[in-house]
Parts: sequence; C-alpha cells; structure tokens
Amino acid sequence: MQPGSTPSVPTVTLAMQPGLPDRLFAAEDLDRLRAVARLEPGVLHDLTDDAARDVLARTDVLLTGWGCPPITRDALGHAPRLRGVVHAAGSVRHHLPPEFWDAGLPVSTAAGVNAQPVAEYTVATILLANKRILPIAARYRADRRAENWSVEVPDAGNYRRTVGVVGASKIGRRVLELLAPFDLDLLLSDPYADEATAAALGARLVDLDTLVATSDVVSLHAPDLPETRHLIDARQLAAMRPGATLVNTARGALVDTDALTEAVVAGRVYAVLDVTTPDVLPADSPLYDHPNVLLTPHVAGSIGLELHRMGAFAVDEVLRLLAGEPLAAPVDRALLDRTA
Repeated sequence: MQPGSTPSVPTVTLAMQPGLPDRLFAAEDLDRLRAVARLEPGVLHDLTDDAARDVLARTDVLLTGWGCPPITRDALGHAPRLRGVVHAAGSVRHHLPPEFWDAGLPVSTAAGVNAQPVAEYTVATILLANKRILPIAARYRADRRAENWSVEVPDAGNYRRTVGVVGASKIGRRVLELLAPFDLDLLLSDPYADEATAAALGARLVDLDTLVATSDVVSLHAPDLPETRHLIDARQLAAMRPGATLVNTARGALVDTDALTEAVVAGRVYAVLDVTTPDVLPADSPLYDHPNVLLTPHVAGSIGLELHRMGAFAVDEVLRLLAGEPLAAPVDRALLDRTA
C-alpha cells in the first residue's frame, strides 16, 4: 500500500438460491456485514457467465447457501481475491468439488447451527413415540370416546426405555445431549466412535445389530454415503423389537423404503420419517396414511425463523474471516468422506 492510500473495502458476494437471502438474513445481520464490507448486490446462482465472472473478480468472501452452484476450478480462476467460503447452511459437499480444495482456502459451515432444530425435532418425536402418541391419537380420532389408556396401552411411556442413536454426527451428539435428562438407556453405534466418546455423551457404545435389536426407538443420524445406503434394510427391520419406532431425520437413502413399508403395513414397527427415498413418495404409498407413521416433508432442519440463526452465524464467520481471526466452524477436508 502506498503512503496516504486507503485500504480497499472487502467485497462479500452471495451465491445461493434466488430469494433465499431475504429469508436467511435478518436486517440487523446484514447491517453488521455492511459495516465492514461491501455486500455485492444481487445473488449469484450461476458462476459460468461473464457477469458472474466480473463479480467473482472483485469478491473476497463467498457467502453461500442452498442452491449454490459448484465452485469449480474455472470459477476459482476468476476469483483471484477470494479469501474463503462461508456456507450459511449444512453440507458443503454439493457445491465444493474435490478440485476446490486444492486452492487451500478456508471454509466454514453453519451445519452445527442447523443441527439444533433437527435434534429438537428428533427428541420431540422420540418422546412422543415412546408415549405411544401415534396409535393413541389414531384410536381416539376413530373411536371418539374415553379409554383407560394406561390399560389399553400398557407399554406407553419413556421411563426406562432404550433409545439407540446411529451416528455420532453433530446432530446425533446433540440428540444424545438433549436426551440426557430423561430416564432413558441411551445407546450409540458409530464405527468412528470409541467407548470414551459414547460415555461422554451419556451412552453405551454398541454395534449396529445390537442397537437395532435392543432399542425401543432407533434414530438415524449417519451421512449418506455408498456404505450407508440401506443401512436399515429388511434384515435390520426384522430384528427390531415388535412395536419399536424407527426415526429418520438424516437421509432417505439410509433406509430400504420398500422393506420399511412392508414392516409398517405388517404392524411390526412404527416410523417417524422426515426424509425418504424418493424425496416425495409415490401418491399411493401406504406410508402417507398409515396410523403407525408420522411422515413430514423434510422440515426437521431450519425453516422459518430458524433460518435467521444460520444467517447470523454465517455473518459472524464472515466477520471473523475478514478480521483474520480463527473460524468457529472450519470444515476439515479430511473428514468430508465420512460426513454429511
């Protein structure tokens, strides 16, 4: 810098779905960002055209979100000033291809923040599942009369129930933390976790077969990888306790949908499903209306007001990056092959 010159103001560029920033960032968080940087007007959702390349040329930080296009080697070549990427959502695997990491740029993600609403949803449904709310509500809706539910549903309740968590992910760990105050026996299955990790989370480490066979609720929090496809298949479903509940707030591919449908229709298991394969089940799927199933359309993660939590965290990370401070949630490239 020449004597008497003024430092240039860094530029932050949004790259995500059109319309998402209005839902993601509260006004006060955008004000915090504009206090230290120039916020590029508009949103990039294609990094290959000339207009996008002009924007990339003056960008210091890419603030990304759902719908961000892949940041390829070509895109990086047009972004000589880029200092890092902050993702105001969860997984970065979809928009940061292997070639991106060769540049050695720091990356942050709000995945840990997004874990909170997923864990809250999961814990709520676990407690309701053990309380047998699904069958009780269905029967009450159909019969519309008083019953002695303690007699009619003698196995209802959370006292001394066993809950098995599959995957010591950010969400899986938070679920175990939130379940700690309850009178539950907590199990954990994860090939990368050890007994000390499980114990610190208030759980006992067991293999998947043991967890499935001994849990009243099996809650899935593993990543979608080739080796986890149909982690819960017909064999595992057959091994579950009669009347046990499968909760899936992770990825639909972890479960063999056909096998689960058969088990539900047969009355062997209950299911709480926020994700399925396909994402929207066929219109004639029995899972839509079956009284043993709670089916929701991928809403466990951040929606509505919860989006502002991710936006605020992402702005915090951009400010840290611009100030040369350590990121609170850096992404470790070495762990991407076994994380969501």
